[in-house]
Amino acid sequence: QVQLVESGGGLVQPGGSLRLSCAASGSGFSIYVMGWYRQAPGKQREWVAQITSGGSTNYADSVKGRFTISRDNAKNTVHLQMNDLKAEDTAVYYCNQFRPPRNYWGQGTQVTVSS
Repeated sequence: QVQLVESGGGLVQPGGSLRLSCAASGSGFSIYVMGWYRQAPGKQREWVAQITSGGSTNYADSVKGRFTISRDNAKNTVHLQMNDLKAEDTAVYYCNQFRPPRNYWGQGTQVTVSS
């Protein structure tokens, strides 16, 4: 059984910071690629960041230099540190785990950036 639970969303001002967390259940956490996606109102879900089992990271151009993805395999958690937040970052953020051949998703956590 796989379960992903996001937390840490909320309302922040432009330029502020927020740290999202994803707690994962299920075996083999350390070997799977983890990622963050987001979906803004009226938009398609877009990829934000990923981290491999070896700790390599990749980011969407829109968040590069502002967001940092990390993982703690001992705690089966993934985090997304978001700095210098902008209004266009407003979205529901989803945690993702790729367990071949399927992707698994959390329920999402709302991030709202507004003054």
